Amino acid sequence: MTYVATRRGQDNKQREEKLLKTGVRSAMRRVYINRQYRYWRSRIFYSLFLGYATFYLVRQNLTVAAPEMLKEFGYTKSQIGWIFALFSIIYGVGKFISGAMCDRTDARYFMSIGLVGSAVCTLCAGFSQSIWVFALLYSLNGAFQSMGWPPVSRLMTHWYAPEELGTRWGLINGSHQFGSVILLLGGSLLLGYFGWRAVFIVPAILALLLAGILFERLRDTPESLGLPPIEEKDDVVRQVAPREEAAVTFREIFMEHLLPNRALWYVCMANFFVYIIRMGFFNWAPTFLQEARGASPLGSGAQSSIFELMGVLGGLFAGWASDRIFKGRRSHAGCYFMGALIVLLFLFWWLQTASQAVNTALLFLIGFFLYGPQTLLGMSGAELGGKRAAAAANGLTGTFGYLGGAVAGFGVGKIADCWGWNAVFLFFEICALMGSFFFILNRHESSRVARRSPKF
Repeated sequence: MTYVATRRGQDNKQREEKLLKTGVRSAMRRVYINRQYRYWRSRIFYSLFLGYATFYLVRQNLTVAAPEMLKEFGYTKSQIGWIFALFSIIYGVGKFISGAMCDRTDARYFMSIGLVGSAVCTLCAGFSQSIWVFALLYSLNGAFQSMGWPPVSRLMTHWYAPEELGTRWGLINGSHQFGSVILLLGGSLLLGYFGWRAVFIVPAILALLLAGILFERLRDTPESLGLPPIEEKDDVVRQVAPREEAAVTFREIFMEHLLPNRALWYVCMANFFVYIIRMGFFNWAPTFLQEARGASPLGSGAQSSIFELMGVLGGLFAGWASDRIFKGRRSHAGCYFMGALIVLLFLFWWLQTASQAVNTALLFLIGFFLYGPQTLLGMSGAELGGKRAAAAANGLTGTFGYLGGAVAGFGVGKIADCWGWNAVFLFFEICALMGSFFFILNRHESSRVARRSPKF
């Protein structure tokens, strides 16, 4: 009996030691995983931010150069508008295709190749002599530009849990305003000192250099680095379903995640109307401010930069508010932003002042309340698609957005030629009302998605 008791005690002690060692190993692994996540999330976040900001250095060049090109070549606004429209159509369709492809490829290679291609097209456009060659290069640039955002949406949904995605999305969304501000200010200086061709050539060379840095710094999903998916790391679920880990097919993306998703189509339609306003300002603000409000070329660039800078704050606040105040209900937050935008667009149209201080203040507020809904719509698209089709769903919303951008390109140019800038702002008001309508339609599904998230 004494032997049996002693043996049993030894077995219990060994079992306790084994459990203790297992616990220690588990704790050490958790510390290691958390440390790796902190390092790689920081590195991937700033790589994505820098990379997508660089895409805008070789994207908004025509916006800065357009006033001088109109004078030098005698182009009409309608002709320039058609170039904007071609870019938007190719970019929008390409964004959907790129989104579906990006869900099945390494984001590091995908994004870097797109940036190199865009930089080469912009560099060649700076040496072009014909509007037809320029239009062809600018359109091809749209195809390469479409490879920029899908990797961002894919990696953000893989590296961040739902309860922190809104704030992080707002931060990363500021990358394109950051790139726009650099180009608007730097491009205006290049335009003044070296002419419109330098607005294309200098940023393109810089983008080629930064593309190499992006490729060296960026990596793909946590699993590609031997780390567990975000759900396992944060103990949201104990194990990822095999179906979640399996490679998704194009048929599954279209038939299961996109086509039957009514809420996603509401987001697409809202994005269509929001982007008409966004791209209307994006493409035409310097020309409008010089022609209708008496701004100088450098002054119009500075005012447009303030508009973009406030977009950074608007997107960041919208993401934070949708997380903390609206508890993941993105469409509820969007409704408030759109209501404020409607009022501000009316004031900017109605006042028609030559005061640069008033124009700057109104642009300041319009940028804040315009880029907030744009951030929320991109985030909603990725969430509605789920991890398996986040890039494709975001690409689909982007396609509708840039179809709206195409309307803004040729539509705004044509309306301004035929009926003047007042008619343009009436058009923007109608689009803001329609965008608000689709935000309202999506409120119920937005609440359901928020409730479904484990941490909200």
